[in-house]
Amino acid sequence: MESIILIVEDEPAIQELIAVNAEHAGYRVQRASSAEEADALLRAALPDLIVLDWMLPGMSGLAYARKLRGADRTQRIPIIMLTARAQERDKVDGLEAGADDYLTKPFSPKELLARIKAVLRRRAPERTDDVVEIAGLRLDPATHRVVGNGREIELGPTEFRLLHFFMTHPERVYNRRQLLDRVWGDHVFVEERTVDVHIRRLRHALEASGHDRLVETVRGSGYCCRTK
Repeated sequence: MESIILIVEDEPAIQELIAVNAEHAGYRVQRASSAEEADALLRAALPDLIVLDWMLPGMSGLAYARKLRGADRTQRIPIIMLTARAQERDKVDGLEAGADDYLTKPFSPKELLARIKAVLRRRAPERTDDVVEIAGLRLDPATHRVVGNGREIELGPTEFRLLHFFMTHPERVYNRRQLLDRVWGDHVFVEERTVDVHIRRLRHALEASGHDRLVETVRGSGYCCRTK
């Protein structure tokens, strides 16, 4: 599943290096040279991860990380901070500002890509291509296949994303608004009841293998994926 990486870096050569390697690895890339440019992109749609340079013109990367973590809309976006600062105190400051990981310059593009994959797996597993399996239900994001007890299950794109999100966040209850933000995207404006329609379609598709029971309604709270 294609993930969007926002690169906030004011040095053109480094920005290009990261972008080319990220695109080659299958990510969709957005670029910004300052916090202000990044804000303009974030207003349109949220990325799945931000690679953020510490030393930026205007607002520093450190201050910008704090700003992102302090806003409801952006507080969950994973952040990897890049910096030439290698002191332990600097690393602590970056992590305390909200960065999920910290990489010092100069760095290996392969290491950065490995860090990106690791952070996404930890913070946004629904944005990875890792196969996930629960109670005999197997979902493969790379091939867009779902198999339940040996039976191929056909799902529409929205139902597939919804099931992928549920299976990568089992036993956690999400309300309709949270599901719209995490599955549809916060830039998509649809009625909350739309979630109910797609839940019904998903359950109907899972009935053939008996896995419709995994998608549970939690009265007054939302929906949850059970593991058995």
